[in-house]
Amino acid sequence: MTVAAAALRRFTRDIFVAAGLSDDHATTIADVLVWADLRGVESHGVARIPMYVRLLDAGDLNPTATITVATETPAAVMFDMDRAPGPVAMTTACAAAMEKAREVGIGFALARRTTHTAALGYYTSAAARGGMAAIAFAASVPMMAYHGARAAAVSTSPVSIAVPGGARGPLVLDMATSVISAGGLAQARRAGRPIPPGLALDDQGAPTTDPAKATIPRPLGDYKGSGLSLMIECLASLVASNPIVAETFSRAPAERRHTQNGLVLAIDVARFADPAVFRAEVERLVATIKALPREPGVEELLVPGERGDRELARRSRDGIPLARGTLDDLARIAARFEVPMP
Repeated sequence: MTVAAAALRRFTRDIFVAAGLSDDHATTIADVLVWADLRGVESHGVARIPMYVRLLDAGDLNPTATITVATETPAAVMFDMDRAPGPVAMTTACAAAMEKAREVGIGFALARRTTHTAALGYYTSAAARGGMAAIAFAASVPMMAYHGARAAAVSTSPVSIAVPGGARGPLVLDMATSVISAGGLAQARRAGRPIPPGLALDDQGAPTTDPAKATIPRPLGDYKGSGLSLMIECLASLVASNPIVAETFSRAPAERRHTQNGLVLAIDVARFADPAVFRAEVERLVATIKALPREPGVEELLVPGERGDRELARRSRDGIPLARGTLDDLARIAARFEVPMP
């Protein structure tokens, strides 16, 4: 089934309003999730709605969160998000980092005690459109194997970096520190699609391609991915005085709760370079990369975000395809909250 983006946004907003969130917060969640679907990142799109509802039911996501400033300096701010929805927390942090950057050239924001942050590229690309270079991290509960270990020990810790661009728009990298995201595994389970070898482990720590058994993503680049995730936990969680990984292991399984921390760094490009020249140089760099000689069988060299940009243009025009498993999940949620399907 293919759904127009506007209809999918309305549906998502209406679900979360019915679930007890304010219209503003529900609209923010809808914007972020549908943005991911528009770019072809279904693992972080509306397929996440059932997960967010489960977090609400468990009390891990606070529908009426009170966001407060825990500490602030001219260049930095740390928010206590009171378990707010991740998209709300990260848009708040990104806006604050950008405001700091406009004032002093660079802005740093920490989002402590939030929930699933969704696609980090949404926030960094918004900063890039505002003339900022931006970096974002998210730290979460253990779900990815540490290199050499047979158990989930660190998070898949996504990373996004974006810079302003020219006619092509911002250059945006958005990636997990795992070879496949937890959302990607969930999508494979819904579709009954085998997992390619080398991507995941089962609950016993054995390699598997069975989507029903694959629960633990492996780190990207082995020790590199797990090491990067560990350092993101240090930067986004320990600096925020809200440890997640070690704290999770210190608790009994029944006492463990979903929680995340986010980090956004914004740099006002205009403080250091002529913005027009910077954008032109980004375009020149991209053109240089795309003109490189290609390996046999490679039709085109792509830069970060380019595939998503093309998918965004196509899906904005033709609609967003939703898999049958996702539709079934959404139909159950829609029936519960008495919201018409899009």
